[in-house]
Amino acid sequence: MAAPADLPDEARQAEGTPEPGERPGGVRDVKSAARTLELLELLAARQNRPARLRELSEALGMPRSSCYALLRTLAKYGWVRTDTSGTMYGIGIRALIAGTSYLDTDPYLRIAKPVLDHLGEQLDETFHFGRLDGTDVVYLATRESGQYLRPYSRVGRRLPAYSTSLGKALLAERPDEELAAHLPPTLAALTPHTLTDRTDLVDDLARTRERGYAVDQQENSVGLHCVALPMRYASPPLDAISCSVPLARLTPAREADIVAAMRRAREEMERSATSVALGIAGGI
Repeated sequence: MAAPADLPDEARQAEGTPEPGERPGGVRDVKSAARTLELLELLAARQNRPARLRELSEALGMPRSSCYALLRTLAKYGWVRTDTSGTMYGIGIRALIAGTSYLDTDPYLRIAKPVLDHLGEQLDETFHFGRLDGTDVVYLATRESGQYLRPYSRVGRRLPAYSTSLGKALLAERPDEELAAHLPPTLAALTPHTLTDRTDLVDDLARTRERGYAVDQQENSVGLHCVALPMRYASPPLDAISCSVPLARLTPAREADIVAAMRRAREEMERSATSVALGIAGGI
């Protein structure tokens, strides 16, 4: 599509032929913006573990003076926080506000939450709703079982797609040649049961397609068995729901009951998602 004639020269050039070093689509990274995002993502990934300037600059391959200037700017606007000594850095409250806005406005999350609540009331197990993002799954909602509580909330947490039932449910919806885009160079072991061989993972995804749902057998958390289904209101699916069950109370009959209930929940969610999509289209 041609760029409008009234756009500035730079904008029209961005719409034209890509220059060397540009990303696909003809848009170059803005170095300072890219560094800002890399820094925020690094701090977020550390969760509640503040870092020193040296750790951050080395992890990002950034000159310490540049990293310091960026940290001070982000701290000024609330995206980074510091301790009383001013030498330790963590993610700031502005990141929480931005993340909460995402959760509050996502139409599919609004559909998922009451469905997860109903599943939890019906089966009293822990249910999750997650989304594929690159090589990870991001947890957007969790409904905890009343029988046990995890020591932390999973909302906003990222885990490798290959090690979770949520992720494997979504990876199985993609052809093998597209898997590389959603797998890291090395499949690190999170537990002794994690699949770290790519051939084993591909075979497991084939079984997932045959079975109709994904299984995580202590591959992410020792002692937990998880099952997951993809949500097919998008093609390929980006979202999935899962259930985590302690091995101590898992039986084949219990797994069958959980999967059957999740399939009914998926049908309900997909019907609701269709109505949402039609409403959005009608408002354009």
